Amino acid sequence: MPGFPSPFGDSDDDLFETYDRFNIENEPFPNEFLEDHDVLAGREHAAFHRLTRELFEERKVYDMTFNYNLARLNLDTRHRNAGYRYAVEDSEADDAVEADGVERVLRAEFTPTTPFCPQTHTLTIGSFRAWNGLSERHEYDLLRVRADPMHHKSEEINAQLAELEETYVETGDVEAEPEDSPEVGSTPMERAMQNEGSSRGSTDAPF
Repeated sequence: MPGFPSPFGDSDDDLFETYDRFNIENEPFPNEFLEDHDVLAGREHAAFHRLTRELFEERKVYDMTFNYNLARLNLDTRHRNAGYRYAVEDSEADDAVEADGVERVLRAEFTPTTPFCPQTHTLTIGSFRAWNGLSERHEYDLLRVRADPMHHKSEEINAQLAELEETYVETGDVEAEPEDSPEVGSTPMERAMQNEGSSRGSTDAPF
């Protein structure tokens, strides 16, 4: 008896763009974190996003609502304008990173499916640790990550991401926790994921 394709798994390929194609109508609009920087598009975006898929698979950065690798959200035609956009940082910008050994910086801005997405906090931190924890796989010295301002807790989330970024630049340890990190209220889903990770004792997850 043939099975029915799941709306959340990998079997509904007709609902997804391919990783080799850049369709501007299905990609998030680059907002304030990427403004005035060299936003990736076309082949450059597609190439880095293919690498992102590999890194997220290795570090298990998964959207638990849809049960797939977070990189696939960009391709999901049911959720247009959600996922990641990237931009090469302008080193002359007022908020550019100035640190020894940090010359090439890529910015990544995450747009969730809704303003109240319960996973944005966990997913952006997981993305930060995946990209920077596997930095030998790409050409950038630092990946900076922020949540799109459409999310209702973007300010708190981005403050914590900025603290993680500063700690990583200072220590070189992507797992290091910053002192006096701003609190971001966790959701029941995030607490469950954290408890599950602790109980299993896995070293694969990035958070």
